[in-house]
Amino acid sequence: MPIAIDEATQRCTLIADNMHIEGEAREVTIVTDESLRMSVATLAGQRMPITEQEADALTSAGAVDGRRHLKNTEEGSII
Repeated sequence: MPIAIDEATQRCTLIADNMHIEGEAREVTIVTDESLRMSVATLAGQRMPITEQEADALTSAGAVDGRRHLKNTEEGSII
């Protein structure tokens, strides 16, 4: 799991192979990356793809939720 949240302090850490960034949950912004077709967490200018479960956990801890739903516009799509 590329995130860790300390529920007592509301601090979170974004963890990847070459990245380990810590900050207040309220400093994290979660957005939808249209090209990746998934959520991305941004903290201290660094971006990290995350799962929807991780996005929900971060927003519950106080992160800013800037996600939006993407719609498929291809012909024949049921969406």
